[in-house]
Amino acid sequence: MAGYLREADFVMVEEGFSTHDLLEELTLGASQATAGEVAAFSVADLGAVVRKHFCFLKCLPRVRPFYSVKCNSSPGVLKVLAELGLGFSCANKAEMELVQHIGVPASKIIYANPCKQIAQIKYAAEHGVQLLSFDNEMELAKVVKSHPSTKLVLCVATANSYSTSQLSLKFGAALASCRHLLENAKKSQVEVVGVSFHIGSGCPDPQAYAQSIADARLVFEMGSELGHRMHILDLGGGFPGIEGAKVRFEEMASVINSALDLYFPEGCGVDILAELGRYYVTSAFTVAVSIIAKKEVLLDQPSREEENGPTPKTIVYHLADGVYGIFNSVLFDNVCPTPILQKKPPTEQPLYSSSLWGPAADGYDCVAEGLWLPQLHVGDWLVFDNMGAYTVGTGSFHKACRITYTMSRVAWEALQGQLLPADQEEDAEGVCKPLSCGWEITDTLCVGPVFTPASIM
Repeated sequence: MAGYLREADFVMVEEGFSTHDLLEELTLGASQATAGEVAAFSVADLGAVVRKHFCFLKCLPRVRPFYSVKCNSSPGVLKVLAELGLGFSCANKAEMELVQHIGVPASKIIYANPCKQIAQIKYAAEHGVQLLSFDNEMELAKVVKSHPSTKLVLCVATANSYSTSQLSLKFGAALASCRHLLENAKKSQVEVVGVSFHIGSGCPDPQAYAQSIADARLVFEMGSELGHRMHILDLGGGFPGIEGAKVRFEEMASVINSALDLYFPEGCGVDILAELGRYYVTSAFTVAVSIIAKKEVLLDQPSREEENGPTPKTIVYHLADGVYGIFNSVLFDNVCPTPILQKKPPTEQPLYSSSLWGPAADGYDCVAEGLWLPQLHVGDWLVFDNMGAYTVGTGSFHKACRITYTMSRVAWEALQGQLLPADQEEDAEGVCKPLSCGWEITDTLCVGPVFTPASIM
Protein backbone atom coordinates (compact mmCIF):
# COMPACT_ATOMS: atom_id res chain seq x y z
CA MET A 1 0.00 0.00 0.00
CA ALA A 2 1.04 3.59 -0.57
CA GLY A 3 0.52 4.42 3.10
CA TYR A 4 -1.90 7.34 2.89
CA LEU A 5 -4.72 5.57 4.78
CA ARG A 6 -4.36 3.49 7.95
CA GLU A 7 -6.83 1.37 9.88
CA ALA A 8 -6.72 3.97 12.67
CA ASP A 9 -8.28 6.50 10.26
CA PHE A 10 -11.67 4.73 10.15
CA VAL A 11 -13.99 2.33 11.95
CA MET A 12 -13.81 -1.19 10.54
CA VAL A 13 -17.29 -2.66 10.17
CA GLU A 14 -18.51 -6.05 9.06
CA GLU A 15 -20.69 -6.52 5.99
CA GLY A 16 -24.33 -5.79 6.74
CA PHE A 17 -23.62 -3.03 9.28
CA SER A 18 -25.07 0.16 7.83
CA THR A 19 -24.21 3.82 8.31
CA HIS A 20 -27.69 4.29 9.76
CA ASP A 21 -26.83 1.79 12.51
CA LEU A 22 -23.74 3.78 13.43
CA LEU A 23 -25.61 7.10 13.28
CA GLU A 24 -28.19 5.71 15.69
CA GLU A 25 -25.46 4.89 18.18
CA LEU A 26 -23.82 8.31 17.78
CA THR A 27 -27.03 10.29 18.14
CA LEU A 28 -28.11 8.22 21.13
CA GLY A 29 -24.82 9.02 22.84
CA ALA A 30 -25.14 12.72 21.98
CA SER A 31 -28.71 12.85 23.29
CA GLN A 32 -27.62 11.34 26.61
CA ALA A 33 -24.60 13.62 26.99
CA THR A 34 -25.06 16.45 29.46
CA ALA A 35 -22.97 18.97 27.52
CA GLY A 36 -24.99 18.63 24.33
CA GLU A 37 -22.27 20.30 22.27
CA VAL A 38 -22.52 18.02 19.22
CA ALA A 39 -25.71 18.59 17.27
CA ALA A 40 -24.75 17.13 13.88
CA PHE A 41 -22.96 13.96 12.80
CA SER A 42 -21.76 12.66 9.48
CA VAL A 43 -20.88 9.06 8.72
CA ALA A 44 -18.75 8.49 5.63
CA ASP A 45 -18.56 5.01 4.14
CA LEU A 46 -15.10 4.94 2.56
CA GLY A 47 -15.89 1.46 1.26
CA ALA A 48 -18.50 3.07 -0.98
CA VAL A 49 -15.77 5.28 -2.42
CA VAL A 50 -13.63 2.20 -3.12
CA ARG A 51 -16.55 0.47 -4.84
CA LYS A 52 -17.20 3.53 -7.00
CA HIS A 53 -13.56 3.51 -8.07
CA PHE A 54 -13.61 -0.13 -9.16
CA CYS A 55 -16.79 0.53 -11.13
CA PHE A 56 -15.23 3.56 -12.79
CA LEU A 57 -12.23 1.55 -13.95
CA LYS A 58 -14.47 -1.20 -15.25
CA CYS A 59 -16.62 1.22 -17.26
CA LEU A 60 -13.87 3.60 -18.44
CA PRO A 61 -10.68 1.53 -18.58
CA ARG A 62 -8.77 4.11 -20.66
CA VAL A 63 -9.50 7.06 -18.37
CA ARG A 64 -7.33 8.15 -15.44
CA PRO A 65 -9.43 9.65 -12.66
CA PHE A 66 -8.49 12.86 -10.88
CA TYR A 67 -10.53 13.87 -7.85
CA SER A 68 -12.01 17.38 -7.72
CA VAL A 69 -11.03 18.48 -4.21
CA LYS A 70 -13.57 21.30 -3.99
CA CYS A 71 -16.39 18.74 -3.98
CA ASN A 72 -15.43 17.29 -0.58
CA SER A 73 -12.08 18.03 1.05
CA SER A 74 -12.47 15.88 4.16
CA PRO A 75 -9.23 14.10 5.16
CA GLY A 76 -10.64 10.57 5.02
CA VAL A 77 -11.86 11.02 1.45
CA LEU A 78 -8.56 12.50 0.28
CA LYS A 79 -6.56 9.72 1.93
CA VAL A 80 -8.59 6.84 0.50
CA LEU A 81 -8.51 8.34 -2.98
CA ALA A 82 -4.76 8.94 -2.73
CA GLU A 83 -4.42 5.31 -1.64
CA LEU A 84 -6.37 4.30 -4.74
CA GLY A 85 -3.83 6.12 -6.88
CA LEU A 86 -5.94 9.05 -8.05
CA GLY A 87 -4.60 12.41 -9.05
CA PHE A 88 -6.15 15.58 -7.64
CA SER A 89 -7.76 18.51 -9.38
CA CYS A 90 -7.26 21.64 -7.25
CA ALA A 91 -8.93 25.01 -7.68
CA ASN A 92 -6.73 27.10 -5.37
CA LYS A 93 -3.71 27.22 -3.09
CA ALA A 94 -5.60 25.87 -0.06
CA GLU A 95 -6.53 22.70 -1.95
CA MET A 96 -3.01 22.20 -3.26
CA GLU A 97 -1.65 22.61 0.27
CA LEU A 98 -4.22 20.15 1.60
CA VAL A 99 -3.35 17.29 -0.75
CA GLN A 100 0.38 17.90 -0.53
CA HIS A 101 0.11 17.89 3.27
CA ILE A 102 -1.07 14.26 3.20
CA GLY A 103 1.85 13.35 0.94
CA VAL A 104 0.46 13.59 -2.60
CA PRO A 105 3.31 14.50 -4.98
CA ALA A 106 3.04 17.58 -7.17
CA SER A 107 3.09 15.36 -10.26
CA LYS A 108 -0.39 14.13 -9.34
CA ILE A 109 -1.92 17.60 -9.07
CA ILE A 110 -3.67 19.66 -11.75
CA TYR A 111 -4.26 23.33 -10.96
CA ALA A 112 -7.52 23.23 -12.90
CA ASN A 113 -8.92 26.69 -12.39
CA PRO A 114 -8.92 28.91 -15.49
CA CYS A 115 -9.18 31.99 -13.25
CA LYS A 116 -6.16 32.09 -10.91
CA GLN A 117 -4.59 34.64 -8.59
CA ILE A 118 -1.00 35.55 -9.46
CA ALA A 119 0.18 34.66 -5.95
CA GLN A 120 -1.36 31.21 -6.30
CA ILE A 121 0.24 30.66 -9.71
CA LYS A 122 3.58 31.46 -8.06
CA TYR A 123 2.75 29.00 -5.27
CA ALA A 124 2.14 26.26 -7.85
CA ALA A 125 5.49 27.05 -9.51
CA GLU A 126 7.35 27.00 -6.18
CA HIS A 127 5.78 23.69 -5.15
CA GLY A 128 6.29 21.79 -8.39
CA VAL A 129 2.74 21.81 -9.77
CA GLN A 130 3.25 21.84 -13.54
CA LEU A 131 -0.18 21.23 -15.11
CA LEU A 132 -2.30 24.39 -15.21
CA SER A 133 -5.41 25.26 -17.21
CA PHE A 134 -6.22 28.51 -19.05
CA ASP A 135 -8.94 29.83 -21.36
CA ASN A 136 -8.06 33.45 -22.26
CA GLU A 137 -5.20 35.82 -23.11
CA MET A 138 -5.04 37.52 -19.72
CA GLU A 139 -4.72 34.18 -17.95
CA LEU A 140 -2.04 33.11 -20.41
CA ALA A 141 -0.07 36.31 -19.75
CA LYS A 142 -0.24 35.77 -15.97
CA VAL A 143 1.04 32.22 -16.28
CA VAL A 144 3.83 33.20 -18.72
CA LYS A 145 5.10 35.78 -16.23
CA SER A 146 4.69 33.78 -12.99
CA HIS A 147 5.18 30.15 -14.08
CA PRO A 148 7.00 30.03 -17.45
CA SER A 149 7.94 26.34 -17.12
CA THR A 150 4.32 25.25 -16.82
CA LYS A 151 2.54 22.74 -19.05
CA LEU A 152 -0.80 24.28 -20.04
CA VAL A 153 -4.15 22.67 -20.78
CA LEU A 154 -6.54 24.77 -22.86
CA CYS A 155 -10.06 24.74 -21.39
CA VAL A 156 -12.65 24.73 -24.17
CA ALA A 157 -16.29 25.83 -23.78
CA THR A 158 -19.06 23.26 -24.23
CA ALA A 159 -22.70 23.38 -25.27
CA ASN A 160 -24.31 22.67 -21.90
CA SER A 161 -27.40 24.87 -21.78
CA TYR A 162 -29.44 22.07 -20.20
CA SER A 163 -26.98 21.33 -17.40
CA THR A 164 -27.88 22.21 -13.81
CA SER A 165 -24.56 24.03 -13.48
CA GLN A 166 -23.56 25.63 -16.78
CA LEU A 167 -19.83 26.13 -16.31
CA SER A 168 -19.32 27.43 -19.85
CA LEU A 169 -21.13 30.62 -18.82
CA LYS A 170 -17.99 31.35 -16.79
CA PHE A 171 -15.16 29.16 -18.09
CA GLY A 172 -13.93 27.85 -21.41
CA ALA A 173 -12.63 29.32 -24.66
CA ALA A 174 -14.85 29.30 -27.75
CA LEU A 175 -13.56 27.13 -30.60
CA ALA A 176 -13.16 30.24 -32.76
CA SER A 177 -10.60 31.70 -30.34
CA CYS A 178 -8.55 28.54 -29.70
CA ARG A 179 -6.08 28.94 -32.58
CA HIS A 180 -5.31 32.52 -31.51
CA LEU A 181 -4.65 31.38 -27.93
CA LEU A 182 -2.44 28.53 -29.11
CA GLU A 183 -0.48 30.92 -31.34
CA ASN A 184 0.04 33.33 -28.44
CA ALA A 185 1.23 30.51 -26.21
CA LYS A 186 3.74 29.48 -28.89
CA LYS A 187 5.01 33.07 -29.24
CA SER A 188 5.38 33.24 -25.45
CA GLN A 189 7.37 29.97 -25.52
CA VAL A 190 4.91 28.24 -23.19
CA GLU A 191 3.91 24.71 -24.10
CA VAL A 192 0.26 23.70 -24.39
CA VAL A 193 0.03 19.95 -23.84
CA GLY A 194 -3.68 19.27 -23.99
CA VAL A 195 -7.34 20.21 -23.95
CA SER A 196 -9.96 20.10 -21.21
CA PHE A 197 -13.70 20.69 -21.04
CA HIS A 198 -16.54 20.33 -18.55
CA ILE A 199 -20.10 19.68 -19.70
CA GLY A 200 -21.47 20.97 -16.38
CA SER A 201 -23.23 19.19 -13.56
CA GLY A 202 -26.56 17.46 -14.07
CA CYS A 203 -26.36 17.38 -17.87
CA PRO A 204 -29.29 15.28 -19.13
CA ASP A 205 -27.68 14.48 -22.50
CA PRO A 206 -24.62 12.17 -22.49
CA GLN A 207 -24.06 13.04 -26.16
CA ALA A 208 -22.63 16.32 -24.86
CA TYR A 209 -19.48 14.32 -24.09
CA ALA A 210 -19.30 13.06 -27.67
CA GLN A 211 -19.59 16.58 -29.09
CA SER A 212 -17.00 17.95 -26.66
CA ILE A 213 -14.55 15.14 -27.49
CA ALA A 214 -15.02 15.90 -31.19
CA ASP A 215 -14.32 19.59 -30.52
CA ALA A 216 -11.22 18.64 -28.53
CA ARG A 217 -9.94 16.67 -31.53
CA LEU A 218 -10.09 19.85 -33.62
CA VAL A 219 -8.14 21.80 -31.00
CA PHE A 220 -5.57 19.00 -30.79
CA GLU A 221 -4.98 19.32 -34.52
CA MET A 222 -4.63 23.10 -34.24
CA GLY A 223 -2.07 22.73 -31.48
CA SER A 224 -0.10 20.05 -33.29
CA GLU A 225 0.06 22.21 -36.44
CA LEU A 226 1.56 25.02 -34.37
CA GLY A 227 4.18 22.76 -32.81
CA HIS A 228 2.63 22.06 -29.41
CA ARG A 229 3.11 18.52 -28.11
CA MET A 230 -0.54 17.74 -27.46
CA HIS A 231 -0.96 14.57 -25.40
CA ILE A 232 -3.54 15.17 -22.62
CA LEU A 233 -7.33 15.11 -22.98
CA ASP A 234 -9.22 16.08 -19.81
CA LEU A 235 -12.90 15.08 -19.89
CA GLY A 236 -13.76 17.19 -16.84
CA GLY A 237 -16.62 16.12 -14.59
CA GLY A 238 -20.40 16.05 -14.61
CA PHE A 239 -20.72 12.38 -13.66
CA PRO A 240 -23.68 11.52 -11.37
CA GLY A 241 -23.07 10.43 -7.79
CA ILE A 242 -26.34 8.68 -7.00
CA GLU A 243 -28.51 5.97 -8.45
CA GLY A 244 -31.64 7.24 -10.12
CA ALA A 245 -29.96 10.20 -11.83
CA LYS A 246 -31.46 11.38 -15.12
CA VAL A 247 -28.54 9.80 -16.95
CA ARG A 248 -26.81 6.77 -15.48
CA PHE A 249 -23.03 6.69 -15.23
CA GLU A 250 -22.93 3.58 -17.40
CA GLU A 251 -24.77 5.41 -20.19
CA MET A 252 -22.25 8.25 -20.07
CA ALA A 253 -19.37 5.78 -20.09
CA SER A 254 -20.75 4.06 -23.18
CA VAL A 255 -20.98 7.36 -25.09
CA ILE A 256 -17.49 8.41 -23.94
CA ASN A 257 -15.88 5.12 -24.92
CA SER A 258 -17.44 5.26 -28.39
CA ALA A 259 -16.30 8.87 -28.90
CA LEU A 260 -12.78 8.09 -27.68
CA ASP A 261 -12.53 5.13 -30.05
CA LEU A 262 -13.50 7.43 -32.92
CA TYR A 263 -11.50 10.57 -32.16
CA PHE A 264 -8.70 9.37 -29.84
CA PRO A 265 -8.26 5.66 -30.59
CA GLU A 266 -6.18 3.47 -28.35
CA GLY A 267 -2.49 3.75 -29.16
CA CYS A 268 -2.71 7.37 -30.36
CA GLY A 269 -0.42 8.50 -27.53
CA VAL A 270 -2.99 10.65 -25.73
CA ASP A 271 -3.51 10.38 -21.96
CA ILE A 272 -7.24 10.54 -21.13
CA LEU A 273 -8.09 12.13 -17.77
CA ALA A 274 -11.32 13.00 -15.98
CA GLU A 275 -12.05 15.20 -12.97
CA LEU A 276 -14.67 13.57 -10.76
CA GLY A 277 -16.24 14.90 -7.58
CA ARG A 278 -19.86 13.96 -7.00
CA TYR A 279 -19.36 10.53 -8.54
CA TYR A 280 -17.05 9.41 -5.75
CA VAL A 281 -18.54 10.98 -2.64
CA THR A 282 -22.24 11.87 -2.92
CA SER A 283 -23.69 8.55 -1.81
CA ALA A 284 -20.89 7.82 0.68
CA PHE A 285 -22.00 10.41 3.27
CA THR A 286 -25.03 10.25 5.56
CA VAL A 287 -25.79 13.09 7.98
CA ALA A 288 -27.81 13.31 11.19
CA VAL A 289 -28.85 16.76 12.42
CA SER A 290 -30.78 17.61 15.57
CA ILE A 291 -33.78 19.91 15.85
CA ILE A 292 -32.87 22.88 18.04
CA ALA A 293 -36.13 24.86 17.88
CA LYS A 294 -39.67 24.70 16.48
CA LYS A 295 -42.59 27.02 15.91
CA GLU A 296 -46.19 26.29 14.97
CA VAL A 297 -47.80 28.75 12.59
CA LEU A 298 -51.60 28.78 12.26
CA LEU A 299 -52.91 28.97 8.74
CA ASP A 300 -55.98 30.86 7.55
CA GLN A 301 -59.07 30.69 9.73
CA PRO A 302 -60.97 27.42 9.11
CA SER A 303 -64.36 27.50 7.42
CA ARG A 304 -67.54 26.71 9.37
CA GLU A 305 -67.40 23.12 8.10
CA GLU A 306 -63.84 22.77 9.41
CA GLU A 307 -64.38 24.38 12.81
CA ASN A 308 -64.91 21.06 14.54
CA GLY A 309 -61.77 19.53 12.99
CA PRO A 310 -58.11 20.10 13.90
CA THR A 311 -56.80 23.63 13.40
CA PRO A 312 -54.72 23.75 10.20
CA LYS A 313 -51.12 24.71 10.87
CA THR A 314 -47.62 24.49 9.50
CA ILE A 315 -44.61 23.69 11.63
CA VAL A 316 -41.25 25.40 11.25
CA TYR A 317 -38.26 23.42 12.52
CA HIS A 318 -34.83 24.93 13.05
CA LEU A 319 -31.87 22.56 12.63
CA ALA A 320 -28.40 22.74 14.14
CA ASP A 321 -26.87 23.35 10.70
CA GLY A 322 -28.10 24.91 7.48
CA VAL A 323 -27.28 26.04 3.97
CA TYR A 324 -24.11 27.81 5.09
CA GLY A 325 -22.77 24.48 6.36
CA ILE A 326 -23.66 20.88 5.59
CA PHE A 327 -26.69 21.84 3.49
CA ASN A 328 -24.67 24.03 1.16
CA SER A 329 -25.77 21.77 -1.69
CA VAL A 330 -29.25 23.35 -1.40
CA LEU A 331 -27.73 26.56 -2.75
CA PHE A 332 -25.09 24.91 -4.93
CA ASP A 333 -27.24 22.25 -6.61
CA ASN A 334 -30.76 23.61 -6.01
CA VAL A 335 -31.84 20.40 -4.26
CA CYS A 336 -34.48 19.82 -1.58
CA PRO A 337 -33.12 17.31 0.97
CA THR A 338 -35.65 14.76 2.19
CA PRO A 339 -35.18 13.74 5.83
CA ILE A 340 -35.46 10.27 7.27
CA LEU A 341 -36.92 10.17 10.77
CA GLN A 342 -34.69 8.40 13.24
CA LYS A 343 -37.66 7.61 15.45
CA LYS A 344 -40.34 5.84 13.44
CA PRO A 345 -43.73 7.42 14.30
CA PRO A 346 -46.91 5.36 14.79
CA THR A 347 -48.76 4.87 11.52
CA GLU A 348 -51.86 6.61 12.85
CA GLN A 349 -49.96 9.79 13.76
CA PRO A 350 -51.13 12.79 11.66
CA LEU A 351 -48.79 14.58 9.27
CA TYR A 352 -48.32 18.34 9.19
CA SER A 353 -47.09 20.75 6.58
CA SER A 354 -43.48 21.39 7.64
CA SER A 355 -40.35 23.28 6.69
CA LEU A 356 -36.73 22.94 7.81
CA TRP A 357 -34.48 25.92 8.46
CA GLY A 358 -30.88 26.34 9.55
CA PRO A 359 -29.71 28.32 12.58
CA ALA A 360 -28.72 31.50 10.72
CA ALA A 361 -30.80 34.57 11.47
CA ASP A 362 -31.74 35.35 7.89
CA GLY A 363 -34.36 34.36 5.36
CA TYR A 364 -32.01 32.48 3.05
CA ASP A 365 -31.14 29.64 5.43
CA CYS A 366 -34.01 27.43 4.26
CA VAL A 367 -33.11 23.74 4.00
CA ALA A 368 -36.43 22.32 2.76
CA GLU A 369 -40.06 23.34 2.37
CA GLY A 370 -43.29 21.58 1.44
CA LEU A 371 -42.62 18.53 3.63
CA TRP A 372 -45.30 16.50 5.40
CA LEU A 373 -43.95 15.26 8.71
CA PRO A 374 -45.38 13.98 12.00
CA GLN A 375 -45.10 16.12 15.10
CA LEU A 376 -41.40 16.34 15.98
CA HIS A 377 -39.72 17.77 19.05
CA VAL A 378 -36.61 19.71 20.01
CA GLY A 379 -33.79 17.21 20.40
CA ASP A 380 -35.11 14.80 17.75
CA TRP A 381 -32.74 13.81 14.98
CA LEU A 382 -33.27 13.88 11.22
CA VAL A 383 -31.13 11.76 8.89
CA PHE A 384 -30.20 12.72 5.32
CA ASP A 385 -28.68 10.40 2.72
CA ASN A 386 -26.47 11.33 -0.27
CA MET A 387 -24.78 14.20 1.55
CA GLY A 388 -21.20 13.87 0.31
CA ALA A 389 -21.02 16.49 -2.45
CA TYR A 390 -20.44 20.17 -1.69
CA THR A 391 -21.29 19.70 1.98
CA VAL A 392 -17.74 19.36 3.33
CA GLY A 393 -15.19 22.09 2.82
CA THR A 394 -12.62 24.19 4.58
CA GLY A 395 -15.25 26.40 6.23
CA SER A 396 -17.38 26.00 9.34
CA PHE A 397 -18.55 22.46 8.55
CA HIS A 398 -15.70 20.83 10.45
CA LYS A 399 -16.62 22.74 13.61
CA ALA A 400 -20.32 21.97 13.36
CA CYS A 401 -20.38 18.39 12.18
CA ARG A 402 -18.21 15.51 13.33
CA ILE A 403 -17.27 13.01 10.61
CA THR A 404 -16.91 9.32 11.42
CA TYR A 405 -15.28 7.28 8.67
CA THR A 406 -16.13 3.62 8.18
CA MET A 407 -15.07 0.86 5.82
CA SER A 408 -16.05 -2.77 5.50
CA ARG A 409 -13.40 -5.42 5.88
CA VAL A 410 -14.01 -6.62 2.31
CA ALA A 411 -13.37 -3.14 0.90
CA TRP A 412 -10.25 -2.70 3.07
CA GLU A 413 -8.79 -6.00 1.89
CA ALA A 414 -9.57 -5.10 -1.73
CA LEU A 415 -7.86 -1.74 -1.24
CA GLN A 416 -4.78 -3.38 0.27
CA GLY A 417 -4.41 -6.00 -2.42
CA GLN A 418 -5.00 -4.09 -5.66
CA LEU A 419 -2.47 -1.27 -5.80
CA LEU A 420 0.29 -1.01 -8.36
CA PRO A 421 3.86 -1.29 -7.07
CA ALA A 422 5.26 2.11 -6.10
CA ASP A 423 7.72 2.22 -9.01
CA GLN A 424 4.85 1.81 -11.52
CA GLU A 425 2.53 4.49 -10.18
CA GLU A 426 3.77 7.31 -12.44
CA ASP A 427 4.61 7.42 -16.09
CA ALA A 428 7.33 9.45 -17.73
CA GLU A 429 5.19 12.60 -17.60
CA GLY A 430 4.39 12.14 -13.93
CA VAL A 431 0.65 11.69 -14.47
CA CYS A 432 -0.85 9.17 -12.08
CA LYS A 433 -1.80 5.68 -13.19
CA PRO A 434 -5.15 4.30 -12.04
CA LEU A 435 -5.58 1.49 -9.56
CA SER A 436 -4.77 -1.88 -11.10
CA CYS A 437 -8.17 -3.41 -10.63
CA GLY A 438 -8.61 -7.17 -10.30
CA TRP A 439 -11.80 -7.86 -12.26
CA GLU A 440 -12.53 -10.93 -10.14
CA ILE A 441 -13.56 -8.74 -7.19
CA THR A 442 -15.68 -6.18 -9.01
CA ASP A 443 -18.79 -8.33 -8.83
CA THR A 444 -18.43 -8.33 -5.05
CA LEU A 445 -17.79 -4.59 -4.74
CA CYS A 446 -20.01 -3.09 -7.42
CA VAL A 447 -22.81 -3.84 -9.83
CA GLY A 448 -21.63 -4.64 -13.32
CA PRO A 449 -22.22 -1.91 -15.94
CA VAL A 450 -24.65 -2.07 -18.82
CA PHE A 451 -21.78 -1.26 -21.18
CA THR A 452 -18.94 -3.78 -21.16
CA PRO A 453 -15.62 -2.34 -22.34
CA ALA A 454 -14.04 -4.40 -25.11
CA SER A 455 -10.79 -4.68 -23.19
CA ILE A 456 -12.33 -6.89 -20.49
CA MET A 457 -14.68 -9.01 -22.59
